Amino acid sequence: MGTLEINGHHYLDGRASDPRELGWMRGAPAPSDKRITFDGGTFRDFPQIRWSFSHMRELMPTVNVWRGQGTPVQFDRSERVDEIDALSFADLNGVVRRFGEALIDSYVDGIVVLHRGKIVYERYFGALEPHLPHECQSCTKSYTGTLAAALIHEGVLDDSQTISHYLPELRTTAWEAATLRQVLDMRTSITFREGYDEHSDIWQYRWAFGRLPRPVGYDGPRTSCDYLRTVRKHGVHGEFAYQSLNTQVLAWVMMRVTGRSLAQLLHERLWAPLGCEEDGCLEIDPGGMPLAESGLSATLRDFARFGELMRCEGRWNGKQLIPASIVHDVQRGGKRANVEAGYTYRSQWWVSDNELGAFEARGIHGQRLYVAPEAEMVVAIFASHPVAEGAGDMITSPQLLTLGRMLRAK
Repeated sequence: MGTLEINGHHYLDGRASDPRELGWMRGAPAPSDKRITFDGGTFRDFPQIRWSFSHMRELMPTVNVWRGQGTPVQFDRSERVDEIDALSFADLNGVVRRFGEALIDSYVDGIVVLHRGKIVYERYFGALEPHLPHECQSCTKSYTGTLAAALIHEGVLDDSQTISHYLPELRTTAWEAATLRQVLDMRTSITFREGYDEHSDIWQYRWAFGRLPRPVGYDGPRTSCDYLRTVRKHGVHGEFAYQSLNTQVLAWVMMRVTGRSLAQLLHERLWAPLGCEEDGCLEIDPGGMPLAESGLSATLRDFARFGELMRCEGRWNGKQLIPASIVHDVQRGGKRANVEAGYTYRSQWWVSDNELGAFEARGIHGQRLYVAPEAEMVVAIFASHPVAEGAGDMITSPQLLTLGRMLRAK
């Protein structure tokens, strides 16, 4: 079988790790060595994730994000598959690659490219199919952040208010004096390590949420809200620090104030108005709380719809679903301090300073919603890369910039 070396480790390459090649979950029942279940937690290991990310409803408790009763809105098409597949670019290591082949090397499960609102390129790999929802990972944050920004615009929320004003349960925690805007822009200082190794705080949080089987003898928090109550302040709020727990707090505030679940808000404000083709779903904890920072699954085209809505400044089929001022505020970005090179962060979106004016929803293992207004382009990517952080960036970042330059010239 083919392998790739990534960060000094060898992994099955994009072809060899294809779930169809490995025979995951085939048979009635599947053989024990080809079975992927929640028990044991290996469903979040590579290469199992190449199947799992397209089948989260079968592995985790979820709540439905209803698409509504309306007729789905279909994208117009203007196919340019051969032209785009043949596009060449140099990755960040200087290796010249072809667009289509590079998708395999970055473990892409599916990609849709929109240009001026039309599908010009669409491909699926591995376990993903057009009708299947795929886990969005931290791209979920951008949905949550956009909904929160809309509620602030409407005066339902006040971003200058403290979190404890909305959630008295979080007095004495890290968020007691943090403002809603600081939470929205990830400018809090909390005792939480975001890393994705098994010694990081993320694992403790996953056990509390129920995203992984709990170890024998586990006696820690058993819901996400219980876990949030244990988190203490680390320093002074105000500097950027990417911490997923902030998004969970943000969603809790939204649900408390509106009396609506996150699934209802997504249905009412995005899924139904956008004419999505399929229902989405949100992972929920034992207390019924959604995983607002990484638990959304959506189909690839429905994922792209959200990007197109943002590219069009919140307008869809003649209706203003999101105030244009919110999109403009995201595009202006946040403060430069302590944000990743070339990016700022605003309302749970990553904002680049590149020539395409791109801003992005990004998630571990390669999820990406790339909105490039200067190229009139949106690219939706689902992936199952073996590496969590920075997955495929050496390839994908220059790949999308090259594609945007080509479409901008048309």
